[in-house]
Parts: sequence; C-alpha cells; structure tokens
Amino acid sequence: MASIGIAGGGIIGCAIAATLAARGHAVTLFEPDLAGLPASAGNAGILAVPEVDPIARPDMLTQVPRWLIDPLGPLTLRWRDLAALTPWLTAFLRSASPARAAATRAALLGLMRRVEADHEALSALAGMTDPLRATGALTLFDRDAGLETAFRHESKTARELGFTLERLGPSEVRARIPALDGRFAGGIVSSGYKTFRHPTTFLRALQTHVGRTATMVDEAVTAVRPEARAVALVSGDGASHRFDKVVIAAGVWSRSLVRGLGLRVLLETERGYNTTYATPPFELAMPIFFADHGFVASPFEGALRIGGAVELARPEAPPNFARARAMRTKMRRYVSALPEEGGIEWMGRRPSTPDSLPVISLSPTDPRIAFAFGHGHLGLTLSATTGRLIADLLDGNDPETARGMAPFSLNRFQHG
Repeated sequence: MASIGIAGGGIIGCAIAATLAARGHAVTLFEPDLAGLPASAGNAGILAVPEVDPIARPDMLTQVPRWLIDPLGPLTLRWRDLAALTPWLTAFLRSASPARAAATRAALLGLMRRVEADHEALSALAGMTDPLRATGALTLFDRDAGLETAFRHESKTARELGFTLERLGPSEVRARIPALDGRFAGGIVSSGYKTFRHPTTFLRALQTHVGRTATMVDEAVTAVRPEARAVALVSGDGASHRFDKVVIAAGVWSRSLVRGLGLRVLLETERGYNTTYATPPFELAMPIFFADHGFVASPFEGALRIGGAVELARPEAPPNFARARAMRTKMRRYVSALPEEGGIEWMGRRPSTPDSLPVISLSPTDPRIAFAFGHGHLGLTLSATTGRLIADLLDGNDPETARGMAPFSLNRFQHG
C-alpha cells in the first residue's frame, strides 16, 4: 500500500480520499478551509445523470449574444477579465464544433452509466443512509418550439441511459407543481435526476468519514515537487510533505500546481450564484430547470435554493450578487410567492475546462501524480465515479480503465 497526498478537500478530493483509504492506502488530505463552503456545498444538489451534453456546442453558440445583452440573462462576462480569459474562450469556441461536441457527449455518457452505482458504493462506505431522493426533475420552457426540440433530443439520451420522460402541457405541469402560477408553454419531467437531501449535509458526512480514515491538514498546497524517491506537497506554511503518490484535486487552483510541473492546462471558473431559503413559503416536489434562463430551483429538506447561471471572471474577482437577484426576479415570473427577503446569497467557483470534460488522469510526465479537476457543473454528480477512477489509475491494476480514460487526459492540453 502507498502513502498518498491529496491537494484539495472539496467533494472530489474527499471522494478520492475515502476510496483510497478503503483500499488500504495511507491518505493525507490538504484543504485550506475545511469548515468553509466550497462549490461542493453550494451547488444545486442534484445527481444530474442526464447532463451529458457539453456547454460548448453549435446550438448554444447561437444563443450567446442574446444572453450577453440581457441584464438578467444566464451568462455574463466581466469584460475587464477578457484578456485573461481569451485562451480559454478561444478553446471553448473550437470545442463547439459538431464533431467535438459529439465526442464529448460520448465520453460523458460513458461516465454517467456508472454514476448511480458509484454513489451508492461511496455512501455505503461513508455510512450514509439514503442521501438521495428519487424526485426526478422538471424542465420548464417558455416556447413550444424549444419544448419540442428538447423533447426529441432528451428522448435519445433517455434511451441511451435508461430513464423515462413525460411531456406535459401547462395545466399538467401546474397539477404537479401548484406553486407555478406564471406563464409557460409546458415542461418535460425526467426520471433520470435524483436530489440530495442537502448537498452540505452530504459533504460534511463525507468529510467526517475522511477524518476518521485519513489525515486531514488545514493547509493549502502551494507546489508539487517530484523527487527521486517521493513526491512532495509543499503546504502554505512552507513545509514539505513527502508521499509515494499525490493527487491534485484543488478545483480552479489546480491550474497553478499543474503549471508548476511544467504542464499546460486550460482551466477557468464559471462562477455561479444562488439564494437559499431556510423556510420557503411553498413546496416543490422536484427540482425545476428554467430552460430559457439557465437557472434551477432545488428543494432540499427544509430549504429551497435558487441558483445557477454563469459568470466568466477571474477566480479572485469580487462577487456580484446582482446575479443572484436576477435569478430571484426571473423566478417570480413563474412562482409569484417567492419572497425577495429572507434568503442567504452565495457565490461559488466551478472549475471548468473549455470542452466540458473533467481532467481525470495520471500525469503524462510522472505516473505518481494524478489529476482530478475541471468538473464544471458536474462535480457532485461525478464525484464518486472520479474517486473510483483515480484510485484505479493510481493502483495500476486495471489496464482497461487507463485505456478508456483518454478523453479525460491532461494530454489534450499539451499541444497547441
């Protein structure tokens, strides 16, 4: 068994730590703010198995100009950060070709087929009882044309992944979700989604388990230094910690660690915002995706979260909570009972690659180093699967796993 250090203690790092510790490895996890609320805690709390389409795709590009000029739209760009974002944006546009979008979809389909089984295994490992609810999810559309196109496309995904769809008119939607009193064309209910009872509860339970089975260090990792007989993680206090193997799973901050190894990576933040109400005045039976506006309303146990949208900006840029207010304003077009006051606003940093594929791979220059970052909107969904795959790669006992991971390799950034 090996000593393994992990840089990053969000949901990805914790899933990896739990899996490696269960296999008998001596694991040490580094996280600078163990009690904080990373993207793992502030997400929509949905196991989003149907989400296999990349963000960069031909039909999405046609909508970008309209989104950018809409002050309440689902996408905004901090123009002062444009120069820093240009390499990522250029690669994003290249990734939107039909062929590359299809390849990304195929790769994500491969991962999603194991997601539910992997989460069941991780939950059992951590002693969690029934953290997921089989709620399904409703996607709401403003126009019949959008509903028709989406239903045809999602029917294909449903066949490929084995879930069911229902197409509903406005009166049928309101029968399912009485709180919806605004105007819309209809919706699609998908059984492919499940909802976590609460994403923060899930993260804390996993962190607690990792604290029992591994060593947790409340420090950031500032550098990774390969040596002849070990790989050192340098912590924020300047100390060097030596391990047989290491994993870089530090979200968007992984990029500085990767670049410090002389490797190239394109990784930026799709910053997301939300508002969480502890005592909402109405109930939702399932999450609701507002397809034309890029946000979702997620019901948790004793809470409601309105969140989503994308803000492209440097990670260290100050939050712009007007984004959270915009989502609340739009939500009230559909649910007039949503209050303006009483919620808690939050901003998080989704670490995203331009092609919507996470990096799940060994280093091309040193197989003692593994990478696990860039999951974008799918960090919670893919966390357990990433933990299993990274453990398989580091153990080196499953050649088939390594061969099937080519689309997720860091190698794709080493050229051009």
